[in-house]
Amino acid sequence: VQLQASGGGLMLAGGSLRLSCVASGRTFSSYGMGWFRQAPGKEREFVAVISWNGGTTVYADSVKGRFTISRDNAKNTVYLQMNSLKPEDTAVYYCAVSRYSSGGPYSYDYIYWGQGTQVTVSS
Repeated sequence: VQLQASGGGLMLAGGSLRLSCVASGRTFSSYGMGWFRQAPGKEREFVAVISWNGGTTVYADSVKGRFTISRDNAKNTVYLQMNSLKPEDTAVYYCAVSRYSSGGPYSYDYIYWGQGTQVTVSS
């Protein structure tokens, strides 16, 4: 099982980036998928999660209204559209697969993790 995240990069504040995470090795269409991030010197934090069919999404307060999580089960892919980026969004972003059909904000609920993609937002 492998999760490959991509789409990170360097962006000016106010800009947008779209992260993608492709899962391979098995299908995850029955499981929630989430995004977490970890900034230098800080603990990993929850960003967003989407249920197995896309019917339910949950966001951290810090990204609500700016980020949108979506998924394409036919492509075994989850996305994170990030708009109105702020310098405090700078972090390594990780995608993960939940052990449940929905998922939540706790990292221990996730059983597979991607390698991370760096997002840097400059002011």
